[in-house]
Amino acid sequence: MSTLLEKPIKISRIMTISVEHARALEDPARAKIVEILYHKRLTAEQITKELQKTGHNKAITTIRHHIDILKEAGLIEIVKIEEVRGAVAKFYGTSTKFLGNHSSKDFDTKYSSIIENTSAKIEKILEGIAKKPALQKKTDKQGYGEFLLMEIVNRATAKALETKDYTSQKRLK
Repeated sequence: MSTLLEKPIKISRIMTISVEHARALEDPARAKIVEILYHKRLTAEQITKELQKTGHNKAITTIRHHIDILKEAGLIEIVKIEEVRGAVAKFYGTSTKFLGNHSSKDFDTKYSSIIENTSAKIEKILEGIAKKPALQKKTDKQGYGEFLLMEIVNRATAKALETKDYTSQKRLK
C-alpha cells in the first residue's frame, strides 16, 4: 500500500469548551441567543423578536426551551426579575462572548510574525502561572492542567478586551 497524502498535524487553535456547552450550542438559534445577549438584558419575548430579525422564526415556547438549555449549561442566566403589570418578567444575559467569525485561509501567513512574537510572550506568562501553588496539585484528568492554564488566559484576555477596545479596524490593517 502506498501513501497518497501525509501531512503533520500542527496544533494552531485551542478551544476550551465542555461537551455540555457544545451540546447547548449545537442549535444555531441557541448560539445566536448567546450572541444576542452579549451586553444586553432581554426577556424571552424580546429574544424571540431579535431572533426573527436574523431569520430564526421560532415560537416563544421553542425559545423558552432554548433558554432553559442555555441556562442549564451555564451560558446564560437570569440577570433581572421585574414585576410588569402584575406579571413577572425575567431578563436574561450572558457573561460569554461568542465570536462566530471564521479566519481567512491566509491567516497564518498574514499574521505569522505577530503569532510568533505573541507566542513567546504567552509562553513566559504560562510559565509564571504554572508556578502558582494552586496549580501545582496533581489531578487524575488528563489535560486538566492545560485546560486550567488556557481558561485562566482566556478569562484574563476577555477581561482585558472588555476594559479597552483593542480591535480598532485601523490598527488591524
